[in-house]
Amino acid sequence: MGKMTLTGKGRRWAQSGHPWVYADDIAEGKGEPGELLPVEGPNGEALGWALFSTSSRIALRMVTREADQPKRAFWLDLVERAVEVRRRHGMLEPEGACRLLAGDADGLPGMVVDRYGDVLVLQCGTQGADRMRDFLLELLREVLEIPVRTVVDRSDTSVRRFENLETRVETIVGEPPETILVREGNLQYEVDVFAGHKTGHYLDQSRNRLKAAPLARGGRVLDAFSYDGLFGIRAALEGAERVLCLEQNEASCARLLRNAERNGVADRVEVRRTNCMRALRAMTEEEERFELVVLDPPAFARNRREVAGAERGYVELNRRGLALARPGGSLVSASCSYNVRPEDFVEFLGKAARLSGREAWMEELAGAAPDHPYRVTLPESHYLKCAFLRVG
Repeated sequence: MGKMTLTGKGRRWAQSGHPWVYADDIAEGKGEPGELLPVEGPNGEALGWALFSTSSRIALRMVTREADQPKRAFWLDLVERAVEVRRRHGMLEPEGACRLLAGDADGLPGMVVDRYGDVLVLQCGTQGADRMRDFLLELLREVLEIPVRTVVDRSDTSVRRFENLETRVETIVGEPPETILVREGNLQYEVDVFAGHKTGHYLDQSRNRLKAAPLARGGRVLDAFSYDGLFGIRAALEGAERVLCLEQNEASCARLLRNAERNGVADRVEVRRTNCMRALRAMTEEEERFELVVLDPPAFARNRREVAGAERGYVELNRRGLALARPGGSLVSASCSYNVRPEDFVEFLGKAARLSGREAWMEELAGAAPDHPYRVTLPESHYLKCAFLRVG
């Protein structure tokens, strides 16, 4: 077994509580890809244990600050605590869906596991997660009280290239699932765990959909970047008169229509396959108006260098969204870019309000659902901002 010795700067950073240690802060050490290694300060003092990456700029991900090596009981306790959080929030209904393990935010670096009914979909984003995959899956299945029919490995995210890992998509337990149907309260929706975004669905917005839905009872809803349409369909179930969903991906549009049909609201939900930004500009020029406008775009800034461009994108997008909301209506606008901090996003919304000539009041700035925890020593886990604005 190897070990890692940090520089003085690295020791100070590790002692700050952040779980990531960068390669530049390692004085010396050796280890295998994904190996669990002891970490020491420059004077040989024990700083804890971390999973090592031979390729990433994030070379060490701390899992404990204790001197003793983590054994099976340590990992079992982490998994049990993560599952208990979801249970406490009522997210373990047999036909429901949630994120069971949220990687570094749950103290399990790089390991994400989402549940869709009796199907688990995992993603390994680090060498350590790859090395521990089967072990952690064994612990999770031991802890879960819900039967598991199938486990799919969707380790096809772009972050794997930073770890010098190949992408893979495979069924590792059971048979490849056909149509997966999941319930979110009285809403039923379809999930494609092989070709859908992320692991098949955007679970982090589940609570925000519930908050947004009642804002348009008896009125019109615009759901832009709608993916599988759950913001719009949820609003229709809550009494919206008409829902217009804008989505560019063909498979997502087809799935959206099926979701509307199975929830009995297809007569009130229209789907347009289109470029959302162009469509919003055209609708603004036509002076269309909606009681509720929902903007849930993909990430505009995947690193700090892209924040300036992201500002232009968010300001322009929300300028259009505000213009399309009726006076007294609502804009629900999201950003999933960690590099755009909450205060930056609010500033962008303010600029958009000035350019649109509309007044806007922040009623709530929400985050992700509780199955996507925000670990306060890991600000990177606080990525989702969802603004609920009243529009004048």
